Amino acid sequence: MKTYLAEVLGTFLLVFIGTASVVTGGFGGALPLGQEGIGLAFGIGLIAAAYAIGPISGAHLNPAVTLGVFLAGRMPAKDVVPYWIAQIIGAIIASLALWIIVSGQAGGHTGGFGANGWDEAKWGMSSAFLWELIGTFTFVTVILGVTNAKHTTAFAGLVIGLTLAGIHFAMIPVTGTSVNPARSIGPALFSGGAALSQLWLFIIAPLIGGAIAGVVAKAGIFEKD
Repeated sequence: MKTYLAEVLGTFLLVFIGTASVVTGGFGGALPLGQEGIGLAFGIGLIAAAYAIGPISGAHLNPAVTLGVFLAGRMPAKDVVPYWIAQIIGAIIASLALWIIVSGQAGGHTGGFGANGWDEAKWGMSSAFLWELIGTFTFVTVILGVTNAKHTTAFAGLVIGLTLAGIHFAMIPVTGTSVNPARSIGPALFSGGAALSQLWLFIIAPLIGGAIAGVVAKAGIFEKD
């Protein structure tokens, strides 16, 4: 139970810090954070959670990561669904907390809650899908590489967080960057509309990307000959 609660807390930290940077400090927000600032907020949120609860649960904080870790042979099947549930709960609580905070804004809150989506006038669905799949594959591959038992490092959390930030730098203009179904589910529930109608892509594409990364890792790409 402590493991699952750690995933709830860690995912809360990641989603709250990341999406708050969009809602209160992003494009047109209180602070001109812009794309780089938002990417760093997600990366730093992940670093904080990784070092805070990593020793307890591994700090997956992401259903795609959990699927990749399972397919790589690094966790039992019985833990996969409970991890997913814990991560989604953490994300929903984070979005609820942000909703309560911004509801107190003078004049009310008229913006979104950091939900993912793509502008169909600029990007096709196939572009968004492939972007999320490749981005998640890249992210989970890095995680499985730096946490490999044979060459793990104390800087693993830092490397993973910076990788997430870098992926945001590249992907924000296309999808807002998910690479994490839980991170997309929480904000979509409070944003409604297009965020909910497009949510399926941010669940399926990251899970496929994470699954491919897990299979690749299982094949021994991180093992020396």
